[in-house]
Amino acid sequence: MEATLYLIPVTLGETEHSRALPAYNREVILSLKHFIVENVRTARRFLKKTEPSIAIDRLSFTELNEHTSPEDVSGMLAPMAAGESVGVMSEAGCPAVADPGADVVAIAQRKGYRVAPLVGPSSILMALMASGFNGQSFAFHGYLPVEATGRAARIKALESRMYAEKETQIFIETPYRNNKLLEDFIRVCRPSTLLCVASAITCDDERIHTRPVKEWAGNMPDLKKKPAIFLMYKR
Repeated sequence: MEATLYLIPVTLGETEHSRALPAYNREVILSLKHFIVENVRTARRFLKKTEPSIAIDRLSFTELNEHTSPEDVSGMLAPMAAGESVGVMSEAGCPAVADPGADVVAIAQRKGYRVAPLVGPSSILMALMASGFNGQSFAFHGYLPVEATGRAARIKALESRMYAEKETQIFIETPYRNNKLLEDFIRVCRPSTLLCVASAITCDDERIHTRPVKEWAGNMPDLKKKPAIFLMYKR
């Protein structure tokens, strides 16, 4: 069988695997010995939940995150040169999307290795699906600037782009800064601009609501400890 780089989605929180992941993913996982992961501890826990009998200590794990050097990334596909397949996992959701896993995928593509993305939850696409916004023209911007002035300017610029091009704008933030980002949208955006806040997607406390910015004022949920996606579109 051809050596393959499998991109393995991970659940978005404490969600039952059967709710978010097809059975085929388990078959692929059990066929692999080598994993490139964003966090070894998280990866081991996910694999053990996938199959409690899995022999974790017989597997090899290489960590790939924002601190990994380009030189280290280039050596992570050594098992594939020997004909062995490798799995890539992020901490949550789909690897290589808003995730450092994209770096190793780019190397695999350059080397001509087979790359196989598996089916699983993407908070970005699921939030877009549930927002009611334009799903044919959208842009994911990842994290906005942390500095207040730069963040406000960026929000205003993307709001103007959204009105001009009728393009849904999508953002993500670290959970401890979610509340501040929502406050910034309320402060900076036009009152009539639509804002969708999608938190804890696929989890028991999932919450996805679309409202004009003016209606979020005074009606803010507490998002401090929840993974969330923010989407902006025109009324």
